[in-house]
Amino acid sequence: MYKRILVATDGSTLSKKAVASAIELAATCGAELVALKVVPRYPQAYFEGSIPLSVEEIARVEAQWTDSAQAQLAAVEKSAKAKAVSTKAITVKSDVVSDAIIAAAKKHKADLIVMASHGRKGIKRLLLGSETQQVLTHSHIPVLVLR
Repeated sequence: MYKRILVATDGSTLSKKAVASAIELAATCGAELVALKVVPRYPQAYFEGSIPLSVEEIARVEAQWTDSAQAQLAAVEKSAKAKAVSTKAITVKSDVVSDAIIAAAKKHKADLIVMASHGRKGIKRLLLGSETQQVLTHSHIPVLVLR
């Protein structure tokens, strides 16, 4: 059925459940799993909400975010290996998470994107938006959303 499944994670509890489901689906289908963590760039302007930092400090913060992402992906790889699922872990730097997920799915020729829905409602959804909604709206690849 599926040959390559991309699962996006942000390390949250809901995202971990989506990862577990993606691993189970990949094991059932005999599919390869592509685990993706999108790391933001440090905001560079006051209008983006940044705190003025030196170039070295910004590099340190971004490196720390990347290290954290790699640790999260290592945990995904370990869980997948326990289920005999071949896994490729990738970290992408991007300010627009939904675009990075769609681009990674295309680049790695995924048949399916698996994501968690954070279930925001009302004003929170309006203000914070939904990366999942953006992926659903713009992806040409099927998307499985788990609550």
